[in-house]
Amino acid sequence: MMTTLSARLRTFLVPFALLASAMAAHAAGDVAVEVKNESEQVACAEKDNVTIKAISPEVRRFRIEAAHPAYIAGLLRDNWDADWTDCDMTGDPVFKAPVPPQRITFYESIEYWLVGYTFESFWRPAETTFRVGDRVEKGLHLVQLWKLGKTGSYEVLVVYPQDGYWRVRPLPPQQLSAAAYGSSFLFGPVEQDGARPVVNIKEIAFDPKTLSFNLAFKDGSSGTLKLDSVDENRMVLDAVLDKPVAGGKAFAALRSMYVTEFNNDVARIAIREPGAKGWREEALMPFTGGKATDVWMGRATHSRHNTSSPDMVFRSFSKDPNPPAKPEAKK
Repeated sequence: MMTTLSARLRTFLVPFALLASAMAAHAAGDVAVEVKNESEQVACAEKDNVTIKAISPEVRRFRIEAAHPAYIAGLLRDNWDADWTDCDMTGDPVFKAPVPPQRITFYESIEYWLVGYTFESFWRPAETTFRVGDRVEKGLHLVQLWKLGKTGSYEVLVVYPQDGYWRVRPLPPQQLSAAAYGSSFLFGPVEQDGARPVVNIKEIAFDPKTLSFNLAFKDGSSGTLKLDSVDENRMVLDAVLDKPVAGGKAFAALRSMYVTEFNNDVARIAIREPGAKGWREEALMPFTGGKATDVWMGRATHSRHNTSSPDMVFRSFSKDPNPPAKPEAKK
């Protein structure tokens, strides 16, 4: 009986999540991108073994969404404790920080503020700088964006400047005091550093007026991530590149973890293929890739790891770096 009920719930929840994402789209993109799966099986829940890349020599603009999973309304207990079972990180490179460990708030307004951290060490050298106006911070390993909500303050975005990893999440639902982070994403020319995909960033400049992160990549190109909206349902980021990422490199990638169906941060993928009447949906690990105008990556059933963490969507891929014209308000 439980198996039958679980199967019925999965059948309902996944299309519901996909439909919600599709209905939220403001405009269809004009480019279908190559979606490439470079994931590998592991037993450690704290290793990013999921890699889904988006590749196109044309894309200049697209949208990134983080939306609560379809089951969030019924979630009363969350779990975001780390699970180090079957994990061995002794082979990871270690670079000592150029300054002592610190925590600093280096931008603050009534609604938003930035908090930066320097750890004792990191797996890459701390070369990327972070700037707000005339203030420049060096050696930061992690930067958080906090937002004042209806009932408190919430961390809604985090970036690791030294390897280009971003995590985002909506504001928590009413019944939870906070929601978990889960999958990360990369934005910009994706390179390899050993076994890990990274984006090499020279500088990140935050513009408080537009809530934009202006990125200068080490290859000389640039890009912008703008916080378009965030509420109790989803966060939407507008991503713009100064030029397409060429040479077969990805311009965006999802990084996450999957050990089992009940221990993961992402388990399913669905893509909208050009000309298709509906979504192609399947388990993520055996996914063989394809062409897509929209890519959804998330979960249909509860996981014991970061249970409330959001589904992720890449969509509205466009050659045009300018935002689509908004429809005029009816008089």
